[in-house]
Amino acid sequence: MNSLTQHNRTHKGQKPYQCSECKKYFKYKYCLTKHERTHTKEKPYKCSECQKTFSQKASLIIHERTHTGEKPYKCSECQKSFSTKASQINHERTHTEEKPYLCPECPKRFINKIYLTHHERTHTGRKPYWCSECHKSFSHRASLINHVRIHTGEKPFKCSDCQKSFSQKGTLTRHERHHSVQKPYQCPECQKSFILKDHLTRHERTHTGENPYQCSECQRSFNVKANLTRHERTHTEEKPYKCSECQKTFCQKGNLTQHKRKHTGQKPYQCSECQKSFRLKANLTLHERTHTGEKPYQCSECHLSFSVKGTLVQHERTHTGEKPYKCSECQKSFSQKSQLTEHERKHTGQKPYLCSECQKSFRLKGYLTLHERTHTGEKPYQCSECQRSFSVKNSLNRHKRTHR
Repeated sequence: MNSLTQHNRTHKGQKPYQCSECKKYFKYKYCLTKHERTHTKEKPYKCSECQKTFSQKASLIIHERTHTGEKPYKCSECQKSFSTKASQINHERTHTEEKPYLCPECPKRFINKIYLTHHERTHTGRKPYWCSECHKSFSHRASLINHVRIHTGEKPFKCSDCQKSFSQKGTLTRHERHHSVQKPYQCPECQKSFILKDHLTRHERTHTGENPYQCSECQRSFNVKANLTRHERTHTEEKPYKCSECQKTFCQKGNLTQHKRKHTGQKPYQCSECQKSFRLKANLTLHERTHTGEKPYQCSECHLSFSVKGTLVQHERTHTGEKPYKCSECQKSFSQKSQLTEHERKHTGQKPYLCSECQKSFRLKGYLTLHERTHTGEKPYQCSECQRSFSVKNSLNRHKRTHR
């Protein structure tokens, strides 16, 4: 067939070549030949370097550049080079801010088609990639690959500086900046600089108040996608992180890391003032306030200050009268979860605190502490008037009245 005949078909819209498998039509025979390989899985083009095979010659040529390092396509704006023309075109759009791919569902636009395809799945909820180990599904193939490493424990990305390994390349890139102390991303609002672009994006939301990630189950919104992912596990009850020591599972990797320290006894966080060590960084932060006297959390009602945010939240309920924790047995309400837990033991008869000396058990930890003093003879409460000591504070208070 001559070139003129082929050219005429572009005007007439003729597609004379039909696939016998799926009945799809094509203008040119070579297009049909390429398409048929999607059915036959034939891959006639082989890389001489690594023996990988491809269904199209163009795919082989692009692949071979991973061996040669050739990057023939250069950005006219910043001179950055690329191995494929498509990569160059996508990159140049970061200079022109052109976004030709429009979502049919919402007004959002994208610089390339694959980003649009990924975005459209947020509307359809489609997750075509699933894990053969735990059957969890993902909307992106890269997300599945990263997830599978949770099961295999594979960490193929190694830091050349400290030899630490990572399961994701992005995590390695972020880690390496800690060695260089490079902070290339600056907030235009407050001039604060960040190692990662993601961190800058998150930070900017503190100025705008934007929470773009919404839970489809309860409509709660988050400013960070990772927070949404963690939150969604409260609905699905998924716990993908398992302790190899005791098989306990966790919904967050950080919780697993903290849990493992119970087995190893590791306490990596040390107080610079008194050298006391802690298993959790949050515990160190709270402890350090006993030295500094810092109380950063202030009640807006009475201006009383607290060193722990949780204590402030509990205190504020004395003003509001809020009691969010309700007993399912008798409907009694409490302002603190710990109070509800202690109360529920009245119904269950549970006594989890056991004396190591005589095996007697108690409903409250405070009761056990008092009981243990009958074995140790400890009397920590001393009268300032006559130096007499008592094992219980109430006994000291009663005694003080004899002096008055």
